[in-house]
Amino acid sequence: MLTIASLKKGQRAIIKEFSVDVVPLKLLEMGCLPGNEVHLVQTAPFQDPLYLNINGSHLAIRRETASKIEIELI
Repeated sequence: MLTIASLKKGQRAIIKEFSVDVVPLKLLEMGCLPGNEVHLVQTAPFQDPLYLNINGSHLAIRRETASKIEIELI
C-alpha cells in the first residue's frame, strides 16, 4: 500500500482513500480529498513534516498523518 509518506521528492500521485477519523478536518477543508493530486515538494531536515502541494494548496503535514492516506502514483 502506497501512502503520501512513501513519496519521494518531486513525485506526484492521486489520493485514493483514507479513514475520515484519522485525517484532521483542517486537511479535508484544504483539499486533501480522494481524487485530488498531491505533489511532494520537500521534506524537513529530519524527514518530518512533509511539505506538499495538493491541488494548488501548500500544506505541511506530519509523516504519521501522511502514512494513513493511500495514494496511486501518476
